Amino acid sequence: MVLTVLIAGLAFSTPREIAISRILPAAPALAAAMWPVLPTVLLGAFCLLLMTVLSFFHTDLGTPYTSAAIVAVTLAAAYGSHVRLQREEILFQVRLVADAAQKVLLRPLPRRIEDVEIESLYLAAQEQARIGGDFYEAIGTPHGVRLLIGDVRGKGLSAVGVASAVISCFREAAYDEPDLQGIIHRLEATVTRHSAVFPAQDQPEHFATALLAEIPPDGGPMRLLNCGHPPPLIAHRGNVRVLEPTSPSPPLNLAALIGDRYWVDSVGFAPGDQLLLYTDGVSEARDHAGQFFPLPDWMQDQGLEQPRGLLDQLHRDLLRHSGGRLDDDIAALALRRSDAPDRGAVGVQG
Repeated sequence: MVLTVLIAGLAFSTPREIAISRILPAAPALAAAMWPVLPTVLLGAFCLLLMTVLSFFHTDLGTPYTSAAIVAVTLAAAYGSHVRLQREEILFQVRLVADAAQKVLLRPLPRRIEDVEIESLYLAAQEQARIGGDFYEAIGTPHGVRLLIGDVRGKGLSAVGVASAVISCFREAAYDEPDLQGIIHRLEATVTRHSAVFPAQDQPEHFATALLAEIPPDGGPMRLLNCGHPPPLIAHRGNVRVLEPTSPSPPLNLAALIGDRYWVDSVGFAPGDQLLLYTDGVSEARDHAGQFFPLPDWMQDQGLEQPRGLLDQLHRDLLRHSGGRLDDDIAALALRRSDAPDRGAVGVQG
């Protein structure tokens, strides 16, 4: 509309030799990119009216040709607007389905389970994406609060299928199995069966890194089982420690190749301590110089942030570090414990 008024004003105020009125067909063409069909047609009619009025003042503007161009462009713009609206409606429906799928796959976590505060963060590398191969879950069970975070190799629907199978299995196994080794064996069997039934075309087999955590209800030490996943960080009285596993455990669906020995580590998790679980999209986020995000140093500088504030700050700093563009999906869980006695740290072989 602004363009139309501007063209009309210039057409009346400039010499007729310049013939500014000939660009009037551009107005409905641009309107089709933003307006519905009817307003686009009305704007075209308004341009046609302007051209008719101009013809009374300047008889040698080539009014018939410009008017025919306005009519033709308006009809084409109206059709383009109709097609655009149809595609926007389809995209809207697809996004609704994707949002529903994400809520099933990565359902909103409770903000508190027993004495543990929990917050989550998920960022897709692709701006329009809703779900990916990163996954997490937190469940309160008779054995304590049990958590899962992991990352499936690859992207697309194939990775989403594996993530869905793993999370579904964990939601059942977390209640049934008395220890973390039992859970990981069931997850291993699930990924193996899924890979056999739904083989990926772009890779020989599926596999996923995973980290299991168990926070017992009696205030005892937290237990961790790390299957090739980035090590979590724990902040205790202002000191941040990287919780590297005592011995490596195989990623899911690789036990047949490198063995099925799983190790569980026990780590003190006292009141006020904070735990950060994350996928490699966090630790491997790069800046313009190719430098990784300094996650341990970053967490050391955060102080005693609440879990939600910690993840919000992580989100902002990751985008700032990467220049606003993420190369990989990102998932993270932040936990804080309260009202539990402090315990020491020991290692346990599984």
